[in-house]
Amino acid sequence: MRLHRGLPAVLPSLLAIGLVLTGCTSFSDTLADESAATAAPTTPAEPDVADIEWSDCDAEITRLIEGQPGADRDLAFECGRTEVPISYDEPEGATLPLFLVRVVAAGQTERIGSLVVNPGGPGGSGADAAIGLALTLPDDVLNRFDIVGFDPRGVGLSTPVECIPDELKDRAIAAEPRPTTDEDLDEAFSLAQEVADGCAEEYGDALGTFNTVDTARDMDRLREALGDEQLTYLGYSYGTTLGSTYAELFPDKVRALVLDAAVDPDTTELEDAEASAAAFERGFDVFAENCKGLLAGCPLGDDPRGYVEAVMTHAEQGPIPSSEEGESRRATPGVVLTAVQAALYDTDSWPQLIQALVAAEVAGDAKGLFSLADGYTGRLDDDTYSNLLDANIAINCADTDETFDEGEIRDLAAEWDQEYPLFGAGSAVSLYTCSAWEAERTPLPERDAEGSDPILVVGNTGDPVTPLPGAEDMAEQLDSGVLLIWQGDGHTAYPKTDCITAAVNAYLIDLTAPSDGLTCPA
Repeated sequence: MRLHRGLPAVLPSLLAIGLVLTGCTSFSDTLADESAATAAPTTPAEPDVADIEWSDCDAEITRLIEGQPGADRDLAFECGRTEVPISYDEPEGATLPLFLVRVVAAGQTERIGSLVVNPGGPGGSGADAAIGLALTLPDDVLNRFDIVGFDPRGVGLSTPVECIPDELKDRAIAAEPRPTTDEDLDEAFSLAQEVADGCAEEYGDALGTFNTVDTARDMDRLREALGDEQLTYLGYSYGTTLGSTYAELFPDKVRALVLDAAVDPDTTELEDAEASAAAFERGFDVFAENCKGLLAGCPLGDDPRGYVEAVMTHAEQGPIPSSEEGESRRATPGVVLTAVQAALYDTDSWPQLIQALVAAEVAGDAKGLFSLADGYTGRLDDDTYSNLLDANIAINCADTDETFDEGEIRDLAAEWDQEYPLFGAGSAVSLYTCSAWEAERTPLPERDAEGSDPILVVGNTGDPVTPLPGAEDMAEQLDSGVLLIWQGDGHTAYPKTDCITAAVNAYLIDLTAPSDGLTCPA
């Protein structure tokens, strides 16, 4: 499993407070409707775009964001629901509902239209992202755009894929994170097969419905329903895959697309997995050097990598308990490394990681490690999970037809464990996830978006999740791609620094793209 998540989880999920629209149906009910609708042959025809049914959810979301930085902005929140075809091969057939959130700033002037956002994953909630971004985006952008986020098909509140039991997710996260022995590898393969079998049994042939190509088609219907002649879009991480796929399918509908922390469109699954391991290793080294450079000294000592190894050894000898009231959970090495990986996404999380590691090793308290790991994996306060992991696997596997056998994985795990000591073996084993998956595949298209207006691609020199070469390849592959580079660390760049913010704002508002290759200092 490799999550390409662009935005850190800074807000409780909408799911956590039960914010749902009346009339939302399960995917099983939708499939039953599809069977009835397709009982008689029909001639495919493009149906009219469904309207969005908006409702006032201002009070609910205002309570949700209370106390968050930016919550004092004068914002109005609406929740929406619309329908899209389950299958674009049968567009007149059954539909599935999509959930949206729209945020409008008071005093908006010279409105341009909607800015549609996606936070990454795949599996991240666009509705959550719209709320979070409305608290952080520059006033210049909020004054010109409504911020609109939608949960893609299979995600969040949009007919979510739910086929991995919470208990199985707990086991998978707690499992050996660096499997190299035959016993550990057998367990990893068994877990992947258990996930695949359960989802195939739950959804059958419909499992391939949740793919990026159809989500891009959904996004064009949303654009039309929102009343915009062309799409203005801000996508992070996996959201760059979705945005570039949209541009390939609908190049004439592109107004402005910002693709921040681009996922490399040219790499194979194998290359992507190795690049991910290498990037996380580099990201950890930067974190370690930053810690050692603290004026008060690094709480992890002169060897932060060795400190993490010691915590993992501690957890292996006896899982570390949490002081969280009512908690009976204990952190295994899998939880420890998940927490480390989660913190590397955002430099703002580095102090939290340091404190969590020290608390685990010195005080024997894994509370901080669980906090980081839970935010990354979608585990909620009530001990259940969002469907982030279910959707992540379903969409990633629907998007590729590459497979690997167990022998290949065993060899790669041994090789990469030596080359990338923290993250190599786990990254190798992640390749087996989709090999066990049983679903129709809709591989991503090549993406040059011929004929589109300029598309802005943003990359970080120190991104531990989607390394800079991915952004360089994305900008080169897109006929109208323009590359913007930030010499910074962490995952994603906008709006973290003045130079990047000014360039992206000018592009979104005035359609003035920066010079190709413009590089902003850290």
